Amino acid sequence: MNAGMLDQAFALAWIKTHICKFGGDPTKITISGESAGGGSVMYHTMAVGGNLGTLLFNQGIAASPYLPFQYKYDDPEPTSKYYAFSAAAGCPSSGNVFNCLVSKDSETLKLASFNVTQSSTYGYWGFWPVTDNVYIQKRPSQQLPSKKVNGKKLLVGHNANEGGLFVPPSITTESDLIFWLQQQFPNLSTAQLNTILAANPNSANTDPNGPHFETNGLTGPTAVEVAQDANGQQQRGNNIYAEQVFACPAYWMADSFVNPSKGQSSWLYQYSVPYAYHSSDISAYFGPPTTNQPADFILAFRRIWGNFVRTGNPSISAEIANGASSPNPSAPHPATNWPVWSNSNPQLLNLNTTGGTPYQEQLMWGPFVTQFQDALNDISLAPADVWEGGRRSRCDLYLSLGSAIPL
Repeated sequence: MNAGMLDQAFALAWIKTHICKFGGDPTKITISGESAGGGSVMYHTMAVGGNLGTLLFNQGIAASPYLPFQYKYDDPEPTSKYYAFSAAAGCPSSGNVFNCLVSKDSETLKLASFNVTQSSTYGYWGFWPVTDNVYIQKRPSQQLPSKKVNGKKLLVGHNANEGGLFVPPSITTESDLIFWLQQQFPNLSTAQLNTILAANPNSANTDPNGPHFETNGLTGPTAVEVAQDANGQQQRGNNIYAEQVFACPAYWMADSFVNPSKGQSSWLYQYSVPYAYHSSDISAYFGPPTTNQPADFILAFRRIWGNFVRTGNPSISAEIANGASSPNPSAPHPATNWPVWSNSNPQLLNLNTTGGTPYQEQLMWGPFVTQFQDALNDISLAPADVWEGGRRSRCDLYLSLGSAIPL
């Protein structure tokens, strides 16, 4: 029951206690993670009802925070997965199976876990965090809006095209999409599924011949309609997954740290360098960079993370934001005074590039996309409310459905 989260908490407590022996400052600890790691950052900010304050850390960086369905520890869904895991490991499928499980070797348990995941819905795994009423006391959709979170500062972001990796690439018609939605959200009623469809309007069937292109976030077609790897109903599904699982949790986390009275604040970004699929940002801040990540962009992105870790503010200089290869590196840039996230006027920093030499690359799930070598920085501030045709309102919808999904 949340054993992985508790292991992480133990490690954080050890770091807090001993970091001073390694030249670190126990009052300036930053935790970070991507995807499931970003989800871990989210859960640690929520730990013990948000009543830990800065006991374990002061700041968090959550990249593409992963939010799967969250059930109570003894609900039928996690219980059935637990017994399926037990049976796959050669133990009973009911009753007290714990002693049998601990007698198994690690390879047997690893294979059992793999088999349970293989039987799960496309794009999901077998085991997720649960509400245990101790370390994780509520679902994110319940707790984050109340702004009861641990830590002082948060840097959170997501990628422009998170969904394609996780949605079955076989959605052609709206009927296909509805069938997938019924598998994706088994607890939702037809009326609730229809609200999701209405919030993601797209009447076009999927056309494998295109057009496929990047959206710019503010004008023209949106991510509900088209991307470089999909269009029509396939892209509609890709965007639903991308927002519900990754982008909207990023928005909700940013909202939860808007609490000046407690000294809490947050900043949100979108990683948009073509083609910004899930996890493609990792090589930018941890390396080695990929061909479509030029040196100027790498410096800017790493400086954003570095400044946040060092000072609690991710703002960067104009010279870094524009890039040394820019025609005017010292031109004024909004990233020099990146505004904190605001509930009334939320601004995100769009981390993108422009120009360069195009080349083709095949994604691991099949489609070819155009990427660019030797591009220039194109980092800009954008209104998050109207981004991608109103992503904020769609996130509000998923938040309202949180108890039914459950999130």
